[in-house]
Amino acid sequence: MTVARDELELKARVEDPDAVRIAIVAAGAQLVYRGAMLDRRFDRKDRLRERDEVVRLRVYHPADRSGEWGVLGWKGPVGTRDGYRHREEWESRVDDPRAVLVVLRRLGYKIVLRVDRAIEQYQLGEATLRLEWYPAMDVLLEVEGAPDEIERAIGATGLARDAFLAESLPYFKEAYEKRTGRTARVSRVEPA
Repeated sequence: MTVARDELELKARVEDPDAVRIAIVAAGAQLVYRGAMLDRRFDRKDRLRERDEVVRLRVYHPADRSGEWGVLGWKGPVGTRDGYRHREEWESRVDDPRAVLVVLRRLGYKIVLRVDRAIEQYQLGEATLRLEWYPAMDVLLEVEGAPDEIERAIGATGLARDAFLAESLPYFKEAYEKRTGRTARVSRVEPA
């Protein structure tokens, strides 16, 4: 299945993920995935970075140990639209993520960023809510969808609206380090 869309999202730091989970389930959110989500971003001679584009292979390892699968995606330059983080995004599910990894490497792409996290992903109406636990950082909640669906989902979380920002992971990583004085880690593997 191929999905092309304009991605709109907001993220928030979560102090009590259990309370958020209880609140969104009470509002009717359905759990659609629980397990590991491993992102590998690729580039070749910084060409994608220079254009503010991303090629990403996302690999899912379900908590129930059923078979893994992947999603290969391309994301266009980051912007904001009506206060939401915005990117054009094309994605396609892949049954064999290892084969995709080999193809990308044979084409000269190298992994430039690893992001490993455990997640719980919920659907509330047309909004996607994803709780994310990193190796050494705050728990984050990402809410994605159309503006009205995002706002409805945010209202269901029990979190203050101003906690949700149109910022990316590096922002939250830096905020964690400033607040705690500790080094944030978003990957299980330390960079070389």
